Amino acid sequence: MLTVIGCGNLNRCDDAVGVIIAQKLQDIFKDKSLANLQIYDCGTAGMEVMFQARGSEKLIIIDACTTDSEPGTIYQVPGEELEELPEPSYSLHDFRWDHALAAGRKIFKEEFPNDVTVYLIEAENLGLGLEISPSLKDSIQNVIESIEEDINNFCSEN
Repeated sequence: MLTVIGCGNLNRCDDAVGVIIAQKLQDIFKDKSLANLQIYDCGTAGMEVMFQARGSEKLIIIDACTTDSEPGTIYQVPGEELEELPEPSYSLHDFRWDHALAAGRKIFKEEFPNDVTVYLIEAENLGLGLEISPSLKDSIQNVIESIEEDINNFCSEN
């Protein structure tokens, strides 16, 4: 099973890129009936990421980032480089997807995917709003095409 998860907040401009990409991929693959593919919009729910990834062989996560690089810069990073256990907290709102990777591996052990890729797109604007910055449009399309190729390769091999 290949699981693709888009993360982000649709109400925070460029923070929505992961969700938008997941939704576009859902539309692209909706009629293809691939039993070994799951695509989710997990919004900002890190706990949901952990549970949706369980049982998958391969996991792809998409999100926005801010590293002071050029807006629209795409980073493709192995998941183990980003996973991090959360600080002790009484709120699940503090549990992010990077925490989900570390906690999922610890809790679910061999049921959690070892093959994890994270696509991050450098945001320009994370303020309140519904519009994606024009500087991210090409990057969004490039990530969609890259993940579409990943999906097609995975599904043809499995």
